[in-house]
Amino acid sequence: MKKICVFCSSSDRIKSSFFKAATELGEMIAQKNWSLIYGGTDMGLMGALARAVHSKGGYVTGVIPAFLKEKNIAYNKADELLITESMRERKKIMEEKADAFIALPGGFGTLEEILEIITLKQLHLHNKPVVLLNIEDYYKDLLVFFENMYNKSFAKPDYRKLYVITSDAEKALSYIQNYRPLQLQSKWF
Repeated sequence: MKKICVFCSSSDRIKSSFFKAATELGEMIAQKNWSLIYGGTDMGLMGALARAVHSKGGYVTGVIPAFLKEKNIAYNKADELLITESMRERKKIMEEKADAFIALPGGFGTLEEILEIITLKQLHLHNKPVVLLNIEDYYKDLLVFFENMYNKSFAKPDYRKLYVITSDAEKALSYIQNYRPLQLQSKWF
């Protein structure tokens, strides 16, 4: 069983189309008999994703820092709810448990999480699939920024292979299912 880590928004104030995408992704993860690892809240896309996995009989592991659990926003129906002391510990557990990573749209936290995963892959500290699920071109400007990094030699062009961009959940999961570890250039040589 593959364990899919999904980073995404905990905001309830976003457009319904983003909730639809999170729900579809969650249902598809469960239908493949894969499990979800995520940030453990019942809010925003995070909550929609976890409920969707459960709606199709899937397994949900939430990883949430104690200070957030104290705000009564944890998804208490998770099959496994791991409580951490810090955000850093949360990310470490999610990274270690996951077989693959997907970033749905989200805010600063989502961006920070997926960029750390990309960086760890660049440094050869893991070789797992990474997908940016680019719903409604959400990541368009970030991808332009990435191209600027490549064009100005702050990152090697080969690092475009560190991640895949798609707006389709089915294509994202197919990429993960068929993923073969990459041979990437060293950051320094």
